[in-house]
Amino acid sequence: MTRIVLDAGALLALEHNDRDLWAALKLAALKSDDVFVPSTALAQVWRGTASQARLHRALQHCVVASFDGLATDVGELCGRTRTSDICDAHVAIVAVTQGDVLYTSDPKDMRRLTAAVEGGKPTIVRCQSGAAAPCPTAPSRTA
Repeated sequence: MTRIVLDAGALLALEHNDRDLWAALKLAALKSDDVFVPSTALAQVWRGTASQARLHRALQHCVVASFDGLATDVGELCGRTRTSDICDAHVAIVAVTQGDVLYTSDPKDMRRLTAAVEGGKPTIVRCQSGAAAPCPTAPSRTA
């Protein structure tokens, strides 16, 4: 089983019909793999408009990872890494604690943040948040 985490950039890639990321999401659904979307990443991109129909469809295959229980951990990670981006810090914590693969449009920041979180380190896969370049399919992992 491979547990996937999507950041805001990956959600935008799905919205822009990134076929490779859609294929990874569909494969995860077929294998009953968990796909986590941190609630802060969702809030960052969700506008509830008709143009987000693809994203709405993608979210039906995802589990929203709550911020509530992690708020103090996110704040402490922001302090340790000297960032003010609580969304990225939340994504990093969810990726380390619940994910095997993290799809992100910002692998540099995610590597820095996940390195500061205790636990296993997810495979980080870069994707474009627009339609210009696709997200590559993540390497397969079995547990």
